[in-house]
Amino acid sequence: MTKNDILRRLRYALQINDGQMAEIIGLTGEKVEAAQMSAWTKGEADEGHEELSDRMLCRFLDGLIIQKRGPRPDGSVAAPLEFLSNNEVLRKLRIAFEYRDEDMNKVFERVEFVVTKAELSSFFRKEGHRNYRKCPEQVLRKFLQGLSKGVGEPEE
Repeated sequence: MTKNDILRRLRYALQINDGQMAEIIGLTGEKVEAAQMSAWTKGEADEGHEELSDRMLCRFLDGLIIQKRGPRPDGSVAAPLEFLSNNEVLRKLRIAFEYRDEDMNKVFERVEFVVTKAELSSFFRKEGHRNYRKCPEQVLRKFLQGLSKGVGEPEE
């Protein structure tokens, strides 16, 4: 799954347009036009498609955190990561939506996908920790599908 796929799936899950996506990135201090967002969300075979960098996906996710939770108390913005792993994407989504383990599992349940509590916590460990595990694409894909079914909100 490419970074463009992740951005496209988030756009669908959040039910937002290119302009709103550009505004979310703008919350990090980065300026992006709606036309650029459109180029990033087009399919690979479509004319005008452009590859999305890890840095810009990170900016979008950081902007989503600011939009959902508000800015940091000191007003600073996290520096964008140059390489964004599936673990980092999942972590940033968890932070943005203020999900706990139970909330994350409810999102997975929407698409009938089982992730154990131990497996889920292994994705949020620091790399190098003995219980760290890389987040497979299928797990991230299923999480994004689950978000789409619930528009980002955990079930009550």
